[in-house]
Amino acid sequence: MSIRESPLVEPPADHTTSGRLGLGSGIALYLASVLGTGLLVLPGLAARAAGPASVLAVATVMLLAVPLAGTFAALAAKHPDPGGVAAYVRRALGPTAARATGYWFLFGVAAGGSVVAMLGARYIATIVGIDAHAVPLLALAFLAAPFVANLFGVRVAGWLQLVLTALLLAVVVTVVAVAAPAVQPVRFEPFLPHGWGGVGTAIVMFVWAFAGWEVGTHISGEFRRPGRTIPIATAVTLVLSGASYLALQIVTVGALGERAGEGDVVLLDLAAIGGLPAAPALVGAAAGVVALGVMNVYLAAFAKLGASLASTGDLPRWLAKGVENGRVPRRALMLTGVVILGYFALVMLTRGDLQPFILVHTASMVAIYALGMIAAVRLLPRGTAGHRLAVVAAVLTAAMLPLAGAALIVPAVLAAVAVLIAPLCRS
Repeated sequence: MSIRESPLVEPPADHTTSGRLGLGSGIALYLASVLGTGLLVLPGLAARAAGPASVLAVATVMLLAVPLAGTFAALAAKHPDPGGVAAYVRRALGPTAARATGYWFLFGVAAGGSVVAMLGARYIATIVGIDAHAVPLLALAFLAAPFVANLFGVRVAGWLQLVLTALLLAVVVTVVAVAAPAVQPVRFEPFLPHGWGGVGTAIVMFVWAFAGWEVGTHISGEFRRPGRTIPIATAVTLVLSGASYLALQIVTVGALGERAGEGDVVLLDLAAIGGLPAAPALVGAAAGVVALGVMNVYLAAFAKLGASLASTGDLPRWLAKGVENGRVPRRALMLTGVVILGYFALVMLTRGDLQPFILVHTASMVAIYALGMIAAVRLLPRGTAGHRLAVVAAVLTAAMLPLAGAALIVPAVLAAVAVLIAPLCRS
């Protein structure tokens, strides 16, 4: 997530590097980036917003993900750059656009931190039988434990993150299998109880589920043959992640009906329908462990981003300490903690309603991707498949922005700040 400028190079499409990642490892890393805590909450929230038509929202976002993922695959293969989206935006659109991208990540996407903590807490509380009034305290523990770990430089190993993702995927497959017999076609009627506006809201929420395609741009140099491996890994991940979310949404609506949107622990509700005695405990434990792992990586990435923004003058330079590889950016970590705690306080004011904060997170991601795709249009050679995909993705991501509704206020304000402080950053 660094926005520090680095040179773009154009290696041959089939060139071989000194990297160690092959196709299997690439697929695992992409799945770890795309699949995650969205599986824990999005099916229920989408059903609440759109009813049975939430299935249509999943299918729509799956189709939207194709040009987006394809563009990032083309960028990663043609222009390897560890700086990712913001580095491409800086190169193609200038420092002010890159600053806005960084702010959207640090102050907009960070809304997801409180969501992840609350999700982990609710799943654990439901399994253990903790009173609902104690869930906020448990959520604070989900924030505090990885924060302290990062403060001392403790990281979740990459292989462990992959194991956690595989565990969550296995749990989802199990839950879908045991709950599928309870699916009834009558529960898909009426199909559009909340109109097309509800479908639009669900579409924006599912951006959470299908975000993460930019991972290849960060680690493209780690692949042995990036020009060949990254597109294949992207295609396989598109199929697996899309099938997982689509199957889970169908079963959620078809088995739970109107109850699908009543709570945030939909996997536990489906496990209970399946009748497997051990399933609820397995789901709860997996959800808690995955949430902790995600929070650990989340805090580390955003702390480095904050330090990187400070090193380029986009934040006070006092926060840049620890930006170097191998160092712990404790000052920027403190800033990240303050931002996430601010969102957590707002979650408490809304009595734990997670939907607005998921929308802020996803609206910021859509804004980031919109600028990223515009940058890709300028960077990728005209006439190539990558360039054509970038044009389509730029149009589609821009069209998705209005669907975020009021949540779009956050990225709009952050963009205005990035523009207004531009003279200060040049001085």
